[in-house]
Amino acid sequence: MERPNTANYSPRLRDRYNTQILPELLKAAGHENRLAVPRLEKLIVSMGFGRAATQGEKGRVDEVTQHLAQITGQKPVVTLAKKSVAAFKLREGMKVGAKVTLRGDRMFEFLDRLITVALPRVRDFRGVSNKGFDGHGNYNMGVTEQTIFPEIQADKVQYAQGMNITIVVKNATDEQSLDLLRRFGVPFRT
Repeated sequence: MERPNTANYSPRLRDRYNTQILPELLKAAGHENRLAVPRLEKLIVSMGFGRAATQGEKGRVDEVTQHLAQITGQKPVVTLAKKSVAAFKLREGMKVGAKVTLRGDRMFEFLDRLITVALPRVRDFRGVSNKGFDGHGNYNMGVTEQTIFPEIQADKVQYAQGMNITIVVKNATDEQSLDLLRRFGVPFRT
């Protein structure tokens, strides 16, 4: 999804946060400083290469990085193994995955597409789990296939690949973060 080329453009979720969610959070918490309430800091999308890392499947590595770039609109960074693990035939320095860190407008645009377009395309979707919080207000969720995003053409995918999405929320406990994400429209299971 391309961003319109206008100087006064702002993503829909950012506008919603500034005009609706932020005043509600300030009033509920009794704060006057807008920096004291929970807010999205960054969003990290990562995909592992799976057995391509150990078997040297160059095509799979290229496909994963290409799909991650298409989904996020940003070039991914290839991650390397930090140590060797003989049981997994893994050596230190091998390429094991790719990740993208989104901030600002791209973060809000990706979250909007995830909530409104991608998650409803998951078969038998009943909502995301509310158990993905890490104790510091950050939320982790897994997606089983990259084909739920409309940017990926399902008939041209050779390797179905899952991904991990981490939403980093600043100034929040798990409960405050859950409330913020619900206000954004993340469909949690009841």
